[in-house]
Amino acid sequence: MKKKLVSVLLCTAMVTGLLAGCGGGSDDKGGSSDGGKETITMWCPPLDDNMLENWEPLLEDFKEENNCEIDIQIQPWENYEEKWSTGAASGELPDIGYMYAEMFPTYIDSGAVADMSEYITDEDREEYLYLDHGYMMDGQYGFPIVTGVPFVLYYNEDILNSLGEQPPETWEDFARICEKATQDTDGDGKVDQYGYAVGFNNGSMNMLYLLNAYFYSLLWQAGTDIYNDDYKTVKFNDEAGVEAAEFFYSLKDYMPENMMSLAAEDAFSTIFGQGKAAFGVTRSSAIQETLFAESYPDLNWNYVTSLKNKDYGTFGATDCLTLSSQAENPELCMKLIKYITGSEFMTEYHKIASGAPLTKSEQYQGDPKMERIVTEDRDKYRPLQVGPCGSDILQNLASELQGMMEGSKSPQEAMDDAAQYANQALDEYWADKE
Repeated sequence: MKKKLVSVLLCTAMVTGLLAGCGGGSDDKGGSSDGGKETITMWCPPLDDNMLENWEPLLEDFKEENNCEIDIQIQPWENYEEKWSTGAASGELPDIGYMYAEMFPTYIDSGAVADMSEYITDEDREEYLYLDHGYMMDGQYGFPIVTGVPFVLYYNEDILNSLGEQPPETWEDFARICEKATQDTDGDGKVDQYGYAVGFNNGSMNMLYLLNAYFYSLLWQAGTDIYNDDYKTVKFNDEAGVEAAEFFYSLKDYMPENMMSLAAEDAFSTIFGQGKAAFGVTRSSAIQETLFAESYPDLNWNYVTSLKNKDYGTFGATDCLTLSSQAENPELCMKLIKYITGSEFMTEYHKIASGAPLTKSEQYQGDPKMERIVTEDRDKYRPLQVGPCGSDILQNLASELQGMMEGSKSPQEAMDDAAQYANQALDEYWADKE
């Protein structure tokens, strides 16, 4: 059954003809190739600098054992969503795709990606560590391939030691240390050491980066989320959501004075990385100790995976492989998905491109200092709640929070205005489904 496709700019134009011809033929689609071998097509952004060269030898055994060819088409990150939008409009989509959270609602709604639940066994649920991160909008639409590298709170051990403080565990700890750390250390009358190295300008990054780095964690730690359970309204302006916004705003005095013009990544590198702040946030890496030793050789650092208020929570993106609903051989496609994300493949690949183990059978290969993120702290991070109109709603939420931090709106006003915008978009979205 064909369904309508909401365009990649969520909740806007409708695209028709999505499923026509999907998964057949030999040009950009699966099907039989010369010699009677099936060809599985896969779209993916570059996961490393030489992805095709690195993956090709790791796929040879699978191709031989299953008498198939694998056509992996790499598309640059900056054009990746456009690739999908164009493919959807022309009815030419791959058998297997790669998606990040913001992409999913469009293609779940259209019926372009299949619910994998029937192909997931009890053994899979036991072996694969992050399968629940691919469950969204009431189905298993994703099979995690990149995860376990959440945004975490880094702290300067020298500054905390000078203040007689231990690493923070709660919001109260964090605010207290931020206040104590914000100082004029050279006596010139100007603050030159900050509590929290925040840059609330997205710079070259998508606006959603601001939420990834700074706000989702507070929202989840406060005990709320983006959507209500029926996905027809948002809940981020409830009491807990406003509490999260108020807490973030209360930290403004401990942030750099130019935080509204300072890019988030620059705040980390030029302020925290240079020893000028007690705390900073950026995405973690399994080889962070190695990277920081090169970038910040004089920095004495450690990290807290997540603070706690009512709960733990920080943002860890979970990018997934997807199964086309029109793949001609979904069983073989799922076999390939499990093979790529399995221990044998990933153990070898993570020697080339660092990443967190996806399965119980894969051994951790990163820096020892970062290992607890994927062991004892694995339940402290989570992916984004995927829902309709997600990108549009969240872009607007980030904009409203910028207004709050500029002082043009109170936290309550910013959250209520963002919720009003979101609920109107959702009303229009659901009205079209009736």
